[in-house]
Amino acid sequence: MTEPPEDLPLHGITVVSVEQAVAAPFATRQLADLGARIIKVERPSGGDFARRYDTTVHGDSSYFFWLNRSKESLTLDLKSDAGRQILEQLLARADVFVQNLAPGAAAGLGLGTAALAGRFPSLIPCSVTGYGSNGPWAELPHARTSSRGGTPTAYDLLVQCQTGLVSLTGGPDGPARVGISIADIAAGMYAFSGILTALFTRATTGVARAVEVSLFEALAEWMSQPAHYTRSGGIQPPRLGTQHATIAPYGTHTAADGKDVLFSVQNEREWAALCARFLEAPVLVDDPRFATNADRVTHRAELDALLAERFAQSDSAGAMKALDEAGIANSGVNDVEGFLTHPVLAGRERWRDVRTSGGATAPALLPPVDLAGTSPRMDAVPAVGEHTQRILAELGYSAADTADLRTDGVI
Repeated sequence: MTEPPEDLPLHGITVVSVEQAVAAPFATRQLADLGARIIKVERPSGGDFARRYDTTVHGDSSYFFWLNRSKESLTLDLKSDAGRQILEQLLARADVFVQNLAPGAAAGLGLGTAALAGRFPSLIPCSVTGYGSNGPWAELPHARTSSRGGTPTAYDLLVQCQTGLVSLTGGPDGPARVGISIADIAAGMYAFSGILTALFTRATTGVARAVEVSLFEALAEWMSQPAHYTRSGGIQPPRLGTQHATIAPYGTHTAADGKDVLFSVQNEREWAALCARFLEAPVLVDDPRFATNADRVTHRAELDALLAERFAQSDSAGAMKALDEAGIANSGVNDVEGFLTHPVLAGRERWRDVRTSGGATAPALLPPVDLAGTSPRMDAVPAVGEHTQRILAELGYSAADTADLRTDGVI
């Protein structure tokens, strides 16, 4: 483990995180990117269960490799008195404490917000929860039935379901989950920005304010547009795959070579250009079925039939060239391999090699925010408990003390 460069903005900040899965680790990894020291507290028996989601990155899971670089791993049994004592020593030296424990678990360990404020007034606690620390669903994932049925625990896909996102995703034949852990990612982003805000507040006012983010409320914010549309319009946007509920034409069409091309028309000038130069049917501009965007949405099926006929006449490259010439925004539809080899990522040198927990290396993307004059920290992914002995030594534990703790199953 190398020390973070001193020119990074969070150099000197220490974060202790009792974390697992995605949301909290994503927040702390971003803090690590900016130079914070992250001490990741894991179970002695196997560590963060996200380590075992898969083994695709030289033995590391793809999730764990993505979310845990540049961290130090300390194994600790927090149910033991000795384990809690070690955590107390760490918190006394820390700036931030992050946890996404099950409901009630933090308070049961004496790690609730009020208790921490009493013992460590300068510490910034951050809690990542499923549905908030109070309210009717605060105690989930204990069994509790919603008004719509089921037991809505706080896993990413279940939160997608509870916010209504799944009802908007997919095609007319059925709903679909978003292909990434979007609720976790949203919560991790807000926890990250909340912690940065709390650190700034502490630096400018001396007050350490607690941060709380729930997966449900993070994703609820991202659902605001369809929520406003539904509340004010009386009907929710239809589930249309890549098509747009209120714009036409918009979406993917299959070219003669079987590849999909996505394009959209955003205004009447573009509609006229599409008719004249791509469809080669300028008369359609004055067709009452397609005179306005609202008309085109109403007659979407007829418009799609015309577009399908045109796309059947060209391969995808030819169709995109014709759309380019007409001034219509368009794109091929990449698979993940196409994304990995994308010329923008290669041309802007966005890949860096990161060491896995087993010592191999694999490419990882630079963080998307470039801060002039600095380079993000992208150190190794830790093995389970890799830094336990070193961290305990910093706290004054001898090698014999550490051996005893290991024998007792504390670490």
